[in-house]
Amino acid sequence: MRLSVFFFIYLLLSTTAFSQSKDTLTIIGVGDIMMGTNYPENRLPANNGAFLMKDVEAVLKNADVTFGNLEGTLLDEGGTPKTCRDPKVCYAFRTPVAYVDNLVNAGFDLLSLANNHAGDMGDLGRKSSMQTLEDAGILHAGQLNQKTVIFIKDSIKYGLVAFAPNSNCVPLNDLAGAKELVKQLDTKVDVVIVSFHGGAEGPQYQHVPRNIEMFYGENRGDVYKFAHELIDVGADVIFGHGPHVTRGIEVYKNRFIAYSLGNFCTYRGINVSGINGLAPIVKIYTSKEGEFLKGEITPTIQNHTTGVQIDSLKRVTKVIQELSKKDFPESPVRIAENGLITYLAQ
Repeated sequence: MRLSVFFFIYLLLSTTAFSQSKDTLTIIGVGDIMMGTNYPENRLPANNGAFLMKDVEAVLKNADVTFGNLEGTLLDEGGTPKTCRDPKVCYAFRTPVAYVDNLVNAGFDLLSLANNHAGDMGDLGRKSSMQTLEDAGILHAGQLNQKTVIFIKDSIKYGLVAFAPNSNCVPLNDLAGAKELVKQLDTKVDVVIVSFHGGAEGPQYQHVPRNIEMFYGENRGDVYKFAHELIDVGADVIFGHGPHVTRGIEVYKNRFIAYSLGNFCTYRGINVSGINGLAPIVKIYTSKEGEFLKGEITPTIQNHTTGVQIDSLKRVTKVIQELSKKDFPESPVRIAENGLITYLAQ
């Protein structure tokens, strides 16, 4: 009996020591997720969209932390549809609550609710989205009443803060306020993950211009300055989204930045033709302090019939290669044909 007790204590101590010895972390980021809408008419996929991410579930689950940007609201019915300055470009998305199962099955740990569609159905939609995710065990950040979230995984403490230039979201264009939030988070956690929804939209806006981007009269931020200054005060991994196309990547002060991860899983209501339907699954390897070690791009392509699939032609990998070289020539990042991202620290 005494032997078995000692063995149990040994096993417990060994397990604890192993979990505390984790030196390399893996964080996956993807872009926009909108799994179908029943507003203004029914544009929902069959079987509650169970097929949408099925082919990439194994990839998404293969990380310590998996992040995405949830566009629209998780709400069955009702809500107050938003109004826009220009009705021609006004889209409102309402995805039934049951579709959260797709996010759970795909292994998402974290979602941003800071974007221009989080308020598509007013306060009812916001509250329903937040409650639905919480009931499903998925963490979220980016709304004014939950700006950040902190959690522990394998003895590592992570924090997420998300920003957007939209109502009820943590403001992207309040740089001083954003820096203060990151500073505060950095004092509490080992790794600070930042999400931002910014930049102009469409294939003509794939480049990062290093100045303020205006789109339909809205200030979509200077995302280059924003990302750099947040890393200066403690951000470790930055995932951008908003342009609905993929943008380049950069490593700054040994910290990773993806300026836009594109349309990852967007069923109808969002254009996925051509370049709009190509998106990466980016897997980042960091130290336990958040320093970039290497990365991997899994290229995907989507359409409304098959959902998200791995792209054997690796088209988005080539897009990111070209954009990163042109937009960040001073950043010593190398992207191989197989999607391996390496960084020659200066």
